[in-house]
Amino acid sequence: MRTGARGAALVAAAAASLLAPMNGCHSYHIDTTIENRSGAPVELLEVDYPSASFGVDSIAAGADFHYRFDVVGSGPITVLYTGANRQAVKKTGPALYERQEGRLEIVLLPGGAVEFHSRLTPHT
Repeated sequence: MRTGARGAALVAAAAASLLAPMNGCHSYHIDTTIENRSGAPVELLEVDYPSASFGVDSIAAGADFHYRFDVVGSGPITVLYTGANRQAVKKTGPALYERQEGRLEIVLLPGGAVEFHSRLTPHT
């Protein structure tokens, strides 16, 4: 083996040994899409989930908002926003559990209705 090739092999082996402990780690995420199908813009949207929350100032009618989060603990998800005619809306959705992962769709509908569609791993 030439000296340059031997050095490259040593660097590759060192990098692999540093990355090996990371192979056992798994990060659990829930990919969320909020779909505004209410027919009007919504403002001051907040989504509360176990141990944290996220939000956005506004979502235009027909627009989507995407967010990815990790769940620490367990509890229900709650959506709060200001809809048409300055109507405050608060809806509680399904319970989420630590180590769940998958997709969650939150659909904002006319009249303050909200649908939750989830494809999440079962909690253990």
